[in-house]
Amino acid sequence: MTAGRPLETSALTHEGRVRTNNEDALCVRADEGLFVVADGMGGHENGEWASAAIAEAMQNVVLPAGFDEASQAIADALHRANATIHAEAESRGLQMGSTVVVLLVRDGRFAILWVGDSRAYLHRDGELVRLSHDHTQVQEMIDRGLLEPGDAEGHPMGHILARAMGVREEVEVDVVADEVESGDVFLLCSDGLMARVDDVEIAAALADPDAESRAERLVRMTLERGAPDNVTIITVGIPQTTMLRLNQPTHLVTP
Repeated sequence: MTAGRPLETSALTHEGRVRTNNEDALCVRADEGLFVVADGMGGHENGEWASAAIAEAMQNVVLPAGFDEASQAIADALHRANATIHAEAESRGLQMGSTVVVLLVRDGRFAILWVGDSRAYLHRDGELVRLSHDHTQVQEMIDRGLLEPGDAEGHPMGHILARAMGVREEVEVDVVADEVESGDVFLLCSDGLMARVDDVEIAAALADPDAESRAERLVRMTLERGAPDNVTIITVGIPQTTMLRLNQPTHLVTP
């Protein structure tokens, strides 16, 4: 549970200007501080099925009262969803999967859990910080010093994932966890946003004092610029006051 005033949330998903179906899915359990964005892959019904399976798993997961226990419950549910999607893909004889990014907020703390290139950002004191690290082949090339960050935009391998839900029997789930501060605003988004809206514009939208309009503002900008992909946005504003110490990602692995 979250303490103090309610979280300031906004959420919106759109199929975009080109695609006729929406392979994104979201889950919002604001009273319990749980928020999820999933971006399906595999085309039409397959991608929709995969992302919906993740959203359903997150909607149904039972969250213990403790922050650490709830974080582990989410990780366990993601591992189960991965197995479910992989088994469905095997039965259909098709490749299908999804990215996912999850935010848990309670007791003055937050956790971000993710697989793939759906992202989590934090806007604090006028600064935008990306909390997640893309699981893509291009990002791996950057990490290994084989590609300059400035050359990543428009790279022909830019949309090839190095890790995704449902592609293999087992998956690693990355997590960062720390404390929150008054005025923090978190953003969860599918990659349809980053292709059309830059960090300066994202920061400006998250600084909007009208918390309910933040997602609408970001989706509107994406649509105005052609929106060739689905786009899904969740923003979460934090009213309580604590402190933040950013940690390096670790892995939550079920036994």
